[in-house]
Amino acid sequence: MNNYITGTTIKTLREKQNMTQAQMAEKLCISDKTISKWETGRGLPDISMLESIADVLKVSIPELLTGETVTNTNVSANLMRSKIYVCPVCGNVLHSSGEAVISCCGINLPVLETEEIDDEHDINVELIEHEYYITIDHEMTKKHYISFIAYCTGNRFEYVKLYPEGNAEARFFKRGRGIVFWYCNHHGLFSKRV
Repeated sequence: MNNYITGTTIKTLREKQNMTQAQMAEKLCISDKTISKWETGRGLPDISMLESIADVLKVSIPELLTGETVTNTNVSANLMRSKIYVCPVCGNVLHSSGEAVISCCGINLPVLETEEIDDEHDINVELIEHEYYITIDHEMTKKHYISFIAYCTGNRFEYVKLYPEGNAEARFFKRGRGIVFWYCNHHGLFSKRV
């Protein structure tokens, strides 16, 4: 862990709650001298107390540790702004509709950025009745394959997991305009508006 709670953070959050050191100490069942030590940097709270401290100060544990308030500004989430993460160890695919810190297998994962589409990674999209039928003419060996295809609209994110030695294809019910994402285990993430 890169961050640990600081005295300045405790003091700032305590004052935001219009709480004295004595009031905070009473809620935590500790002495006000302990709170003073934390705030002046002469001591640190035990890790087992972080949840209780966060509750008393009315913040989340990450907010307590970083000293930064997390505000949900994503009142009407738009999935078209989705962020996709793929674990290089286990291949787990994770999706967020906003800013996030995502980790898997002990690794903090970066947000994948889309690559430029080339001939080897282009998709074919056919509208058959009310479905998009998506195919990719890409090798599907155990060493080089398309891992998934996803279809994203403003309010839905649908995902089809693909496996080596299978077909690189998927069907999605047409729900208006959206973005198709696909991921090659060697060359990264690609996307195309449909």
